Amino acid sequence: MDDLTPVRSFTPVRILTRRFSVLLVFMVTASPLSRAQVTTGQLLDTLQHTSFNYFWSESNPANGLIKDRSASGAPCSIASVGFGLTAICIGVDHGWVARAAARDRVLTTLRTFWSGPQGTAQSGYIGYKGFFYHFLDMTSAVRTWNSELSTIDSGLLFAGILYSKQYFDGSDSSEVEIRALADSIYRRADWEWFRNFNPGLMLGWNPGTGFLNYGQWIGYNEAMIIYILGYGSPTHRISDKYGWQAWTSGYQWQTQYANTYVIFPPLFGHQYSHCWVDFRNIADAYMRAKGIDYFENSRRATLAQHAYCVANPGSFAGYGDSLWGITASDAPGGYSARGAPPPQGDDGTLVPTASISSIPFAPGIVIPAIHKMWDTYGSQLWTSYGFRDAFNLSGNWWGPDVIGIDQGPIIIMIENYRTGAVWNRFMQNPDIRRGLDSIGFRTVTGVKENADNPRPFTLEQNYPNPFNGSTTIRFRLPSGGHVRLSVFDILGRELTRLVDEYRAAGDYSKTVEANNFASGVYQYRLQWKGSIASRKFLLIK
Repeated sequence: MDDLTPVRSFTPVRILTRRFSVLLVFMVTASPLSRAQVTTGQLLDTLQHTSFNYFWSESNPANGLIKDRSASGAPCSIASVGFGLTAICIGVDHGWVARAAARDRVLTTLRTFWSGPQGTAQSGYIGYKGFFYHFLDMTSAVRTWNSELSTIDSGLLFAGILYSKQYFDGSDSSEVEIRALADSIYRRADWEWFRNFNPGLMLGWNPGTGFLNYGQWIGYNEAMIIYILGYGSPTHRISDKYGWQAWTSGYQWQTQYANTYVIFPPLFGHQYSHCWVDFRNIADAYMRAKGIDYFENSRRATLAQHAYCVANPGSFAGYGDSLWGITASDAPGGYSARGAPPPQGDDGTLVPTASISSIPFAPGIVIPAIHKMWDTYGSQLWTSYGFRDAFNLSGNWWGPDVIGIDQGPIIIMIENYRTGAVWNRFMQNPDIRRGLDSIGFRTVTGVKENADNPRPFTLEQNYPNPFNGSTTIRFRLPSGGHVRLSVFDILGRELTRLVDEYRAAGDYSKTVEANNFASGVYQYRLQWKGSIASRKFLLIK
């Protein structure tokens, strides 16, 4: 997995892409465009840009809080804030917001969470023991809706805060303060207290009733990130092995639709922690014994759900090869955590974030689903902030809102798929590395794949394209073999050989530095075991 470096320079081509994205958002709000008119790159740009717009606009600039959903009067969701802090940084990289404006917004947000009152009373407080209430009033920034002190939502907030620390690395006094506040907020959290003398972390706590009616986080789901944060804390860390042992003791290793993996039917459980943590080629003792890593586990979960929707055992309208995706969302009967396989509350409701946020795991089945939703259902499904939360074709139901915890994984996972930027920065954080190491994550090689579901030989379109300066080419090998990746001019002359060596099965990327190339159209060609794939890129200087 080489050369996954974030794109930080704002070239004229990058600005051109940004302007097209703005135009595309406007045009599709008025009338959906056909697939032939919109490239995958342009569509991914638009999805990311509209997601960014949600986090930037559905917020209170005075305190940095971000709404749970687009509905009028919605409270702040601290998980939305965590996703939003990361999205704002991505917005800087894409040129959608100036770094100074993003810095100021992030700094305001961190000051709110550091200075907000902490205590045990039922009202008037932002949190307790360094953790935060699930929902906060958008104006006063204190507990609302009688919400719980939430480990998972605090964890998603901490992940966004720590990413902001990694991103704002300059010597400017505001960026220095961001880093100091990020450390202070994260290190204040008392993870040992939130175990309540149990092996695992508790789900929540309420003022007045305490831990009553709250269980432990045991078994695979979205909460892996909180154990990594808890083990990595330099102040109030989980100090023994029993927390992670409790977590993995609830794993269910099953075969579903020819894929064998640790199951969790709603796809958000296979996505949230992966937004920040790059689990490729690292594994704990459990996954090492199974011969895979958590990235591969999520890939198998994605393929299994796609296969379930193709089989469509519930005979729901719309389910198929290019329309799938089931996870927690609004539905005709209310909000619920649905998923498959095995089916968990499946009622025919499809959720755009379920498929879109799986793009790093299985782009070959995700990208057609994105185009299908855009092409066929754009007039009902699209909003100024991107796709609605959910829709049900069997009931002709279209979700009324856009939700922050949908939009966050969309913008972040598309960015990880395209550049790896979020993964690269977050994995440099020493507390995260300490957490992974304390749990027992180690580098692994030769991750096994399902024989029934081999990864296809794939050469993807370079990104960005057109470009000025450098661009990234990604490709996938289903098995090991000699690989040659070359760039040719329009006359077929080989200009440079980027790769010419044996490579094991896996996903790869290679950066093309075009400093010595003239403006024009070029072809790049990948050869592997007698198979050849080629694409073209456009260099503009």
